[in-house]
Amino acid sequence: MKILLIGGSGYIGTVVALHFMNKNYEVHVLDNFIYDNKSSLKSFFSTNKIEILNENLESSLKNNDYNLIVILSGLVGDPITKKYPSLSKLHNNYEIKKYLSIINNNYSKKFIFISTCSNYGLNDSNILLDENCNLNPLSLYAKEKVGIENYLSSNKWKFHFTILRFATAFGHSPRMRFDLTINEFTKLFFEKKEFEVYDSETWRPYCHTTDFARAIEAILHADLDLVSNEIFNVGSNKNNFTKQMIITEINKHFKHNYVKYKNKGVDQRNYKVDFSKIKKILNFEPEKDLSHGIKEIIINLSSNRYENIENSKLYGNYFIKEYEENN
Repeated sequence: MKILLIGGSGYIGTVVALHFMNKNYEVHVLDNFIYDNKSSLKSFFSTNKIEILNENLESSLKNNDYNLIVILSGLVGDPITKKYPSLSKLHNNYEIKKYLSIINNNYSKKFIFISTCSNYGLNDSNILLDENCNLNPLSLYAKEKVGIENYLSSNKWKFHFTILRFATAFGHSPRMRFDLTINEFTKLFFEKKEFEVYDSETWRPYCHTTDFARAIEAILHADLDLVSNEIFNVGSNKNNFTKQMIITEINKHFKHNYVKYKNKGVDQRNYKVDFSKIKKILNFEPEKDLSHGIKEIIINLSSNRYENIENSKLYGNYFIKEYEENN
């Protein structure tokens, strides 16, 4: 089987690519490497024989018979979209719609758009939010994700789309990020650094990177009538956590704690998500829990797996070099 990952060089994309490659799928990646990280990922792609396309999307679709296309591309996360709003609109709105038009003209099989549980925004944490709940996107990132969801749902397409709203990611990746809550907190504990945590009782759902890959695989193999034009939250009800709960779990692995707690942070998101639908319809449940992800990161940090870790720009969505140089 052959799969195309648009935006397959990112934190989740590289994990998804590796997952399918290990199952002997032919994996193609189309990516503009906006974070200037192509050189650091060159060895990963060449070693695993994952093909990075040098042609445009239309040419690739005409030259390949894909069984699945996944769009993971764009500026990912609230901080980076807030920092580069014009680029966010370009890559998370206009570019995605352009891709959809090209795909529609050249493809008629399964297609997945990766969205986010951040679309739920600020909600009563006593309520588990399912796919039918009203969305309350607070950030530019979430608003643009909701915009593409609505665009998909309000138009007719030749392909069969599925929208996956991912929980907040954690765990190891070939393109590692330490600007995500669980990864960041674990690294700061490991380095014995003092850090501040705002609004520690706010809730968020979390999911390991490899479980996102498994969810995409579940869509690929599911009967079309179960997934066509459907939306699924991806995660587990057991992985709804407050920041305080995460810190408590990480602290089990360390004797020290240099956390300072503060209120009224800029990130107002607070929501619990219901993942019953994907479990009921696709029999999907995440395999890797919070403890596994924390241990995994500690082991990798201890073995110096992450090169040049002192250079934070290599390990997060902080900085777009080409934009900074041209402005």
